[in-house]
Amino acid sequence: MLISIDSAVPNREIRGIRGIRETRGPRLGRALSLLANMVIFPICSSSAWSAYFAVPAVANRASRSSVSHTTIVLWLASAMFISKAGDVFSAESAARSTEREKPRYETREQHDRDGIGKFYMGREISHVMGHLGADWLERPEREEEEQPNLLVKLLKLKPGDAAADIGAGTGYFTRRMAKEVGAAGTIYAVDIQEEMLDLLAKKMAELEITNFKLVLGTENDPKLPPDTLDLVLLVDVYHEFEFPFEMLDAICRSLKTGGRVAFVEYRLEDPSVPIKRLHKMSEAQVKKEAASLPLEWIETIRDLPRQHVIVFRKTKDEN
Repeated sequence: MLISIDSAVPNREIRGIRGIRETRGPRLGRALSLLANMVIFPICSSSAWSAYFAVPAVANRASRSSVSHTTIVLWLASAMFISKAGDVFSAESAARSTEREKPRYETREQHDRDGIGKFYMGREISHVMGHLGADWLERPEREEEEQPNLLVKLLKLKPGDAAADIGAGTGYFTRRMAKEVGAAGTIYAVDIQEEMLDLLAKKMAELEITNFKLVLGTENDPKLPPDTLDLVLLVDVYHEFEFPFEMLDAICRSLKTGGRVAFVEYRLEDPSVPIKRLHKMSEAQVKKEAASLPLEWIETIRDLPRQHVIVFRKTKDEN
């Protein structure tokens, strides 16, 4: 009699150290199967006969039959238990391996004209605003539409804090944040476009603001120092990240334990907000995408006219 533990689980050949870990479950299943087939059942058979002939000669045939049947049942029950355990372990390991192999991003030919055709967790990533749109960032009506001074107050920055403004653009928020942290604090102004950083530096020089650092980031790394920041601010920019997971992962590494990251996005839940759909994000989507990293949701602030501020705290140091 043979029992197959992992016949339903394909023996996938995966190269590298990671592959060894991913096939460990099926291998254990095969080991348990071998144990059942090569050891338990032979022992079961020999033990049953030994128990049968070990009964004294005066015992009747019914007594011998009872002993052998009981022994066989016990051994079979043990073998089936091991068989089932191996089957479950193999199937769960294979499921985890399949989940890990799913691509993080999806590309679709049919997509919104305002997006790049790349999707993350069901959301299409939008196009990035270029430096030629810098005037829109400094439009006079922005004070009324977004109330930036109120937003900065809601961030609760303190003198001496180190914070980052990612997607800083012309420095519209960098200069406001610099005032809050004072001379003892530092604001890291991050952008992936040198032209934007040039405009920002010129504006800060005009205002004689010096407690900031310019950082030229990349599409997947803001290039921030590790374990340094008390706050990272993302104003209407996260939805444009071409590599949102990698960027958020790098942001987490730059935060101190207990440091905060604030997503400021136009409310997708509010159809009255006059912004294109791909340039809005729902609170639920932000939480979904942050859930894969060591971030704990603190609060969602809804005091601004068109945007919500979704705030998370870094929960632990990353290894």
